[in-house]
Amino acid sequence: MPDHPPAGAVPAPTAESKHIAFQSFTKAKEMATNGGFDYAIQLLLTCCKLDPANLHYRKQLRDTQKAKYGNNLHGSRFAFLTTPRWKAKLRAAKRTRDYLKALEHGEQVLCRNPWDQGAQLDMAESFDALGLSDLAVYTLDQARQKYPKDATLNRALARLFEKRGDFQKAMILWQLVRETVPTDVEAQHKAKDLAASSVIQKGGYEEAVAGTKESPIIGRIEARATEKADKLTRESGPLLTRIAADPTEPSLYLQLATVYRRGGQDDRARAVLQQGLGPTGNAFQLQMELMELDLAPVRKDLEHAEARLRKLKQNAPTDDEPATAATGEEMTEPELTSLRVKLIKEVNTREIELYRVKADRSPNELSHRIELGTRLLKADLVDEAIAELQLARRDDRLKWRASLLLGMCFKKRNNWRLAQRNFEEGLAGVPESEEGVKKELLFQLASGAAENGDLPRAIDLGHELANLDFSFKSIGKLLDEWNDRLQSA
Repeated sequence: MPDHPPAGAVPAPTAESKHIAFQSFTKAKEMATNGGFDYAIQLLLTCCKLDPANLHYRKQLRDTQKAKYGNNLHGSRFAFLTTPRWKAKLRAAKRTRDYLKALEHGEQVLCRNPWDQGAQLDMAESFDALGLSDLAVYTLDQARQKYPKDATLNRALARLFEKRGDFQKAMILWQLVRETVPTDVEAQHKAKDLAASSVIQKGGYEEAVAGTKESPIIGRIEARATEKADKLTRESGPLLTRIAADPTEPSLYLQLATVYRRGGQDDRARAVLQQGLGPTGNAFQLQMELMELDLAPVRKDLEHAEARLRKLKQNAPTDDEPATAATGEEMTEPELTSLRVKLIKEVNTREIELYRVKADRSPNELSHRIELGTRLLKADLVDEAIAELQLARRDDRLKWRASLLLGMCFKKRNNWRLAQRNFEEGLAGVPESEEGVKKELLFQLASGAAENGDLPRAIDLGHELANLDFSFKSIGKLLDEWNDRLQSA
């Protein structure tokens, strides 16, 4: 495999390219000042392509990308839908050592989410491979705006500073890594080695990045490194002490994971729970919390996809306008619909696994059977759903819910007699406060009676439902149809 290309692999821009880039840069700054972010970003992408080694162009591009999203630290709400293909191209280009192309693909990711950590790590590696150390440092610096204590980012930046000979900054970053991951052997050794080294240099970040303006992120790194009283540290410190004293107590790991999740540190929460599995003998509570933690981002993706689909339908394009033009996003309505179906299936599959484990662990807690049966029915695993729901029906508090779901199951099996019986049992036991369920039961009984030829019964039940809510599932219109059919008969 060939070595990384040296700095000379970055082609020097021609005089004409420099002229075009400068003109585009000037126009872009003007457009950005007036709020024309999209046009400004396209101009700046051109600048970076013509002169990839120019830090000023790259910095203006990043500032404009962030300004477009109001510096919200997450970019487009639906970046997760539009960035995966660009990320795949970025990784593929990096694997083939086409680093310039990797940078172009990386910028496409950052146009949608200027704080994307993975893209910036890959881009920094590409900059470094091209000998553009200043840009590599700048890129990781920008990533730290959102993830100032991320061990992966700090480790990568520490290595860059070491490579540049800025041992003081490297030592501080290794110390941050050590605080975040106390068991990191490399960080322990690096912090000690660099502290003892006679070549530790002093100086500002301006020298570290060859005369550029001091970064607001790196410029405050020492203050953050010594800041012990931040909220996360105050809350997690006592719990870490208690875990060290009693590592077999599952509730301590759960509390610490909650602290990290509340602070937006899901990776640390997961690490804590995994760490606790061994000392607690694979405590059931920790296993359940890990399953919930893994499920949370999939649920969030589903929420985003459904919201994006609703927005797309509300802003439907005209007949001569493509579906993507109405929103500026890349995914079409059919693509979003397909994604939504896949995410619903994924969430349901994971929830089936979760509630099956809970039901097996606590067989007397019949509410788990209800939840499991609901999801099995949604997955068309009807016979399995019936078995779980019939167990849940033994609890009088759950009987009305189980009866409704059992009715749905038997209706799917084309057994109206059993479906009717369960719907009627549910209707007899449904609490007055559950009016929505009562209406659903009345509708199922009325429509089922009509489908099975009992029109007088269907009309009686339909009138009872219409008296509660005339608009419920078009019951008024159905009553007219059933009356017409009865008269015709």
